Amino acid sequence: MRRVGTCLDRRFLKHIPPEAHPENPGRLEVITPLLARPQYAGTLLPFPAKAALFRDLTRIHDRAYLDRLAETAGTETPVFMDPDTYISAGSWEAARYAAGATVVAIDGLLDGAFDSAFVFPRPPGHHAEIDRTCGFCLINNVAVAAAHATAERALSRVLVLDWDIHHGNGTQHSFYDRRDVLYMSLHQHPYFPGTGAVGETGTGEGKGFNVNVPLPAGRGDRDYLAIFRDVFLPIALQYRPELILVSAGFDPYYLDPLGGMKVTAEGFGRMTRALVDLADEVCAGRIAFVLEGGYHLEGLRDSVRWVLDVLTDEGAARRAIDPLEPPTPEGKAAIEMARSVQSEFWRF
Repeated sequence: MRRVGTCLDRRFLKHIPPEAHPENPGRLEVITPLLARPQYAGTLLPFPAKAALFRDLTRIHDRAYLDRLAETAGTETPVFMDPDTYISAGSWEAARYAAGATVVAIDGLLDGAFDSAFVFPRPPGHHAEIDRTCGFCLINNVAVAAAHATAERALSRVLVLDWDIHHGNGTQHSFYDRRDVLYMSLHQHPYFPGTGAVGETGTGEGKGFNVNVPLPAGRGDRDYLAIFRDVFLPIALQYRPELILVSAGFDPYYLDPLGGMKVTAEGFGRMTRALVDLADEVCAGRIAFVLEGGYHLEGLRDSVRWVLDVLTDEGAARRAIDPLEPPTPEGKAAIEMARSVQSEFWRF
């Protein structure tokens, strides 16, 4: 039986948006009932969030920026820190516990408390930069977790894979000159935030440890799975990470109001299957999923269910990951370009 640590803390709901904002507590409210499904009894192991310590946060963010965020605690009405990103009375508390939950997940995996993990933080994180908010994000949850793994747990190879429809600019920038964190992203391009070109491969010691596969809008399961098979998995097998972190954004879902991709709920399950098999082969199964985007509530719910089914080996989630059809011409072109750029650093 696979033991899956989960964290959906009520404090994450204290991040309260202005009216009609797509990033709202309803995203977690549709996930909460999934965690109580009878099929998962004894398999999902809830763990409590803890507030991230400043030493955890300052590995990624400027202290002056964190102090500015802290000063917003208790603000009477939501205010916008940038055109997209709001902050409310409870947002600073939610953000600290969101980042802290990812740290707890890493420690739980490395200490053997569970085999894999899925954390459901709000606010999301992968756009947050060292000194500013961006794209609904305040604190970069996955980056904080990866930095904890290298600094506190002495790991030398951490893989962060980002399948959110938007490129994770904050995560890329956090590790762009480092080789102990390999960042991979497939994302819609051109699209917000404008980063993530195929030629962005890292700098200095990090050269070759940043892998971007930008895709035009309209790509679906067959292209995503082909990218996993032909780009991500060959590189990951050479890197042999000691831990895998997934920035799990579900806005590539085919009905997402902020997206333009065509991925199905089952498609997310099949990508998860590929990553779980990879983790089993190279790092004793240690893999943690961290929620990022996803704004079609039913699609978010169904996609998360597929991921949980794979993590718990439930039913149809045991299917193979090979795409049933070859990639589209657009997907094939993206794969060939990525392999051409990355062949300077990796074997294909």
